[in-house]
Amino acid sequence: MYNTLMSRRHGLTLVELMIALVVTALLAVVAIPSYTKYVNRVRTNKVMIFMASTSLSLEAYYAQHSSYPATLAEAGVTDAIDPWGNPYQYLAIDIDPPPNKGKVRRDKNMNPINTDYDLYSNGPDGRSQTQLMARFARDDIVRAGNGSYIGKAQDF
Repeated sequence: MYNTLMSRRHGLTLVELMIALVVTALLAVVAIPSYTKYVNRVRTNKVMIFMASTSLSLEAYYAQHSSYPATLAEAGVTDAIDPWGNPYQYLAIDIDPPPNKGKVRRDKNMNPINTDYDLYSNGPDGRSQTQLMARFARDDIVRAGNGSYIGKAQDF
């Protein structure tokens, strides 16, 4: 009788396997969204740090040349790719001749968000629009108020 009991207990039963699968699935349902949210928060913080340091470079360029550069490369900013693999967007506004006003970023009241230059990331979706409250612009990370705000467009 002892040999019979020992030979039957070498594997897992179907019920035990199903319980293990359900527990694993529940853990995944909880963990994956939390991890994704954490990764996006880290990426957003990286963009904000890049924008703050780039703003310093652009201001240093302005101090030397009395105007903003036409491109980020002119100010010595290289590797201008955001964490989602998209290039950062830059538009000098306070230059002569001024840029096309249709490209300048605007708030919900259609007022320009900067008077010196626009610097922003298209965010996770990789798309943008000039008005911050437009559908594809809400997830953008922007520099606004001439540098007094750096963060998500929807929060400005």
